[in-house]
Amino acid sequence: MNYYSLNNSAPKVSFKEAVINGIAPDRGLYFPSEIITLPSSFFEEITTLSNHEIAFRAIHQFVKADLPEPVLKEILVQVLDFEFPVVPIDVNTGTLELFHGPTMAFKDVGARFMAQCLGYFSKNTSTEVTVLVATSGDTGGAVANGFLGVEGVQVVILYPEGMVSDIQERQLTTLGQNISALKVAGTFDDCQKMVKTAFVDAELLAAKKLTSANSINVARWLPQLFYFLFAFKQAKQKGKEMVFAVPSGNFGNICAGMVAQKLGMPVKHFIAATNVNDTVPQFMETGKYSPKPSTATISNAMDVGDPSNFIRIQHLYQNNLSLLQQMFSSYSFSDAETKTAMKEIYKDANYIADPHGAVGYLGLKKYQSTHPESYGIFLETAHPVKFLNIVEDTLGVSLEIPPQIQKVMDKEKYATSITTYQDLKAYLLK
Repeated sequence: MNYYSLNNSAPKVSFKEAVINGIAPDRGLYFPSEIITLPSSFFEEITTLSNHEIAFRAIHQFVKADLPEPVLKEILVQVLDFEFPVVPIDVNTGTLELFHGPTMAFKDVGARFMAQCLGYFSKNTSTEVTVLVATSGDTGGAVANGFLGVEGVQVVILYPEGMVSDIQERQLTTLGQNISALKVAGTFDDCQKMVKTAFVDAELLAAKKLTSANSINVARWLPQLFYFLFAFKQAKQKGKEMVFAVPSGNFGNICAGMVAQKLGMPVKHFIAATNVNDTVPQFMETGKYSPKPSTATISNAMDVGDPSNFIRIQHLYQNNLSLLQQMFSSYSFSDAETKTAMKEIYKDANYIADPHGAVGYLGLKKYQSTHPESYGIFLETAHPVKFLNIVEDTLGVSLEIPPQIQKVMDKEKYATSITTYQDLKAYLLK
């Protein structure tokens, strides 16, 4: 399996090279050369398979040239050591909880998978790799936890100052060891632009081996298809057309779900639910992609004005808008609508959703208003406690702090302030 750049001006590479490079030399995202459909028997018998078996069969074709079967199986044991339950909300709705991992966010899967891969690839080499990552909230903590203590790897995390929650900030600024945090005077898009610039800076690349742990990296992105399959396994007995609603910021998560569909998973439709950062919903209406500066919201992990992974979604559907519209919808919602949804879910189902999950719920309900026959699953991408003040103020409840979060609450935060790309470059070169 080779990987090629979606900008089509760089050589094809192996999975290992794609992981280590992060982004192609022409600034394009890597994409697998083919997606081979799994046999129909896999989906017919999926309820008899363990999560580890499902994940192995789904990812094997993409990594087998560089990860021997025993190594891949051991990586999956290390990565998938927590549950991914679908919790019923009403008769036609469930929520897939993705917050039972070490940092209580969906990104634990991709971050840990990539860390294990990079750790394996760096064995018996003397070259140190610097993982450079931008975060709008949960990516930083998941990457920091996944790579903590990995030999031969240094991690530098950029985050927009004042635009992540206190708990999110603590998860990426309190670990020390091989983890460093840089707070940027700007937005997530500014952070992401700095990271992308670093990957094409010849002077910097001559001095440092860089890779990215954002969802632009194939080892961060592809493993996210696992939990769509885990959800399908749990909901298969419903016997209804299945749809997924995904709270979306950089669009890597929903894109991975669409890869699972390309593998043969029987899913009717995908709904990308966004906050007021509505670049993709506007594109789906007008056919014009017009990125804009991001706006801060209560669902901060989705505050992205120019989502990197949407190009992968377009590529999956041959850059054909009408073809994409048959399988994919995208809707935008305000903070006020998000809070109303949080209250509705709590009142009707006695379920506490975080702001991102509530946006996913809104997207699902909008789709189901014209497709009432469907069974929908919206993704609850982070534990509500990570947005403690918003959840407690909105619902009038007190949340218990889980052990995963409690362990960082009393630690001192360490972060270096930067403003420009030149600041980042100087920091990396020092």
